[in-house]
Amino acid sequence: MRAMHTSFDETLPQRIVDDLAEYGWSRQDCFLPEALTAALALECRRRAAVGELAPAAIGRGDAQEVRESIRGDLTQWIDPGQATCTDEYLVLMDGLREALNRGLFLGLEDFECHFALYPAGAFYKRHLDRFRDDDRRMVSAVLYLNHGWREGHGGELRLYFKDGSTLDVPPRGGCLVVFLSGELPHEVLPAGCERLSLTGWFRRRGSEPF
Repeated sequence: MRAMHTSFDETLPQRIVDDLAEYGWSRQDCFLPEALTAALALECRRRAAVGELAPAAIGRGDAQEVRESIRGDLTQWIDPGQATCTDEYLVLMDGLREALNRGLFLGLEDFECHFALYPAGAFYKRHLDRFRDDDRRMVSAVLYLNHGWREGHGGELRLYFKDGSTLDVPPRGGCLVVFLSGELPHEVLPAGCERLSLTGWFRRRGSEPF
């Protein structure tokens, strides 16, 4: 595959590893080059325009259901070979997976992710990313694709820490937030305008087949 988007900072994976080891989460405001961020945003909007994104459900398996009172985003899972920009992102995240395994010995085997589009007014109430009956998700990774985000646009990621404090992360394009999936409750505050992201999870092997 011929890479079209360059200037990735090769020191970022180790910074993320160090942050997770010390704090349990990491925020990198300039994780992706601007051109790749823009290409991913365009791909997300293209899929939305042709109806490929669907209302997100909560729960898993037969218990899945769409409940807009809890979350209101539209999503579509990403697979290799769908688009050059998503393939480039998956390659970068596989490199991060390897760095996490080297530095934290997590035994991460794969990475799953989906586009998420929050229409104006949509939100996602406080939750943990790890399912109660499935502990494969170890590390969450949220990449924001919103060019020109300004204060007042809403859609911040609110993190809830064990000491009772909170932090609101603005969803600016190119910013990546990484955190331990089973330890950091979080929510998406109501979006004042369309909000785009790539949301994913690094997973270890579980007792059930993938």
